[in-house]
Amino acid sequence: MIEPLIDIEDEVSTEVTDDLEMPLLDHLDELRKRIFYAIAVVLVGIIGCFVFVNKIVYFLEVPAHGVKFLQLSPGEYFFVSIKVAGYSGLVVAAPMILYQIVRFVLPGLTKKEKKLVAPIVFGSSILFIAGIAFAYVALIPAALNFFIAYGGDVVEQLWSIDRYFEFVLLLLFSTGLAFQIPIVQALLGLVGIVSSQQMLAGWRYVILGALVVGGVLTPSTDPLTQSLLAGAVGGLYFGGIGLVKLMGR
Repeated sequence: MIEPLIDIEDEVSTEVTDDLEMPLLDHLDELRKRIFYAIAVVLVGIIGCFVFVNKIVYFLEVPAHGVKFLQLSPGEYFFVSIKVAGYSGLVVAAPMILYQIVRFVLPGLTKKEKKLVAPIVFGSSILFIAGIAFAYVALIPAALNFFIAYGGDVVEQLWSIDRYFEFVLLLLFSTGLAFQIPIVQALLGLVGIVSSQQMLAGWRYVILGALVVGGVLTPSTDPLTQSLLAGAVGGLYFGGIGLVKLMGR
């Protein structure tokens, strides 16, 4: 009687192990597939943007009106083109990357959580684009005008094209990421980590943090650009509090 019982226990143990391993293997396979699709879309986006990179470069040079750009070393513009195409390709591919992330996490969510996925993803995309637009329309011109005006009568404005695009691309993406603050607040409110009342109670620290973020994320040192970004971060935070309150948290 002991040997049959041992055999039955071994079979049950094997079945349980298989039940645990198969979903995990399927999960890993799904993760590999989603990563492959995301990388493929990014590569296609980068290649597509590289084809039109001269037009993109011209578009990003518009805020620096009156400035001449120099290529200070052989191949500098080529590497700048690759950098610009890379950042632009990520922006173009961002919706598909978000889609792959959603497809991966969707099966593990409850019905209530699934209803909130689409608004969160849509809101995140809109805020990221709004952040890039805000940087292009307000922050970059303000910073460039400050630098052009300062010492404009003393030095001629001849800038390295590589340094210029490092400045512009960093400011664009850091601002786009900073505009995700309401989404983070909404997620924290949904899971019950922080309530709208607790967020509002720390407004003094938020103002200080906004000033710090404005100083850290802006690659320039002029106070106008830092103040604009700090004001936007503070406004987004208080807007996020209103969003969390509307959600009943």
